[in-house]
Amino acid sequence: MKAIVCPKYGAPDVLQIREVDMPLPKPDEIRVKVHATTVTTGDCRVRAFNSPLSFWIPMRLFLGIRRPRQPILGVELAGEVESAGRNVREFKKGDRVFALTGMRFGAYAEYACLPEKSLVAHMPDHVSFEDAAAVAFGGTTALHFYRKGNVHRGQKVLIYGASGAVGTSAIQLAKHFGAEVTAVCSAANAGLVRSLGADHVIDYTKENFWEREERYDIVFDAVGKSTKSACTRALAPGGRYLTVDGQGVAAERREDMYLLKELMENGSLKAVIDRRYRMEQIVEAHCYVESGRKKGNVVVAIP
Repeated sequence: MKAIVCPKYGAPDVLQIREVDMPLPKPDEIRVKVHATTVTTGDCRVRAFNSPLSFWIPMRLFLGIRRPRQPILGVELAGEVESAGRNVREFKKGDRVFALTGMRFGAYAEYACLPEKSLVAHMPDHVSFEDAAAVAFGGTTALHFYRKGNVHRGQKVLIYGASGAVGTSAIQLAKHFGAEVTAVCSAANAGLVRSLGADHVIDYTKENFWEREERYDIVFDAVGKSTKSACTRALAPGGRYLTVDGQGVAAERREDMYLLKELMENGSLKAVIDRRYRMEQIVEAHCYVESGRKKGNVVVAIP
């Protein structure tokens, strides 16, 4: 099968398309024919290995000292079950699924094997493979932090970096939980975040959100680019500051995937896709994500 391989750490052009062995599913695994995957900022960090200094040694030990231990990157996918191990009960051949592989990686390939009890779920019938692939990472990450913050109805939630992969899901999920949402982004993305449900928009290029009189029950830095001092200044008494910066891997739950499925089915959660690339354009896709200009998600079609 074809796979996008990262043979060493470095710039986007280290990525190569190679023929590799087809993965064999274990008794409790399914093999998925991948139709779509994504390029996340996390994928770019792993490829370049530019983790914060505090994570350098443990991440090198985990990922690989001189080169990635798992050379096939990618954490999100959507596709069809091609075969199932003898102990699998929930999925069968032909089922349309979407999944988050997490630190197992492996989504940048024509086929991927996943444990039945991992973060994999059936796709809604009307949702495309590209849309399904684009909600898993941002959606499960936002849900993880909202559990930490106990987000609930009637709260005021401010989301910094609201136009990114996590931020666009965070807006929609906060509205699902009944919160009043203030999105912080550039003016160019104001229309996008309003279309996702944001009640208020702050253009960070023109004003500092922490200098306004408004105070929030939750301030969520969804890109890890603000500062703790700035965010805590915007909190109401008893409020919670949440950030993706330095948090490692979010503790996703399998039930989160089925909540995302339900919300996609009823129209409460929509994928935001900035650009679409073909498999052979993976270097270009990584360059674009690394530029910091993407809105929502970048999808790669696997032929």
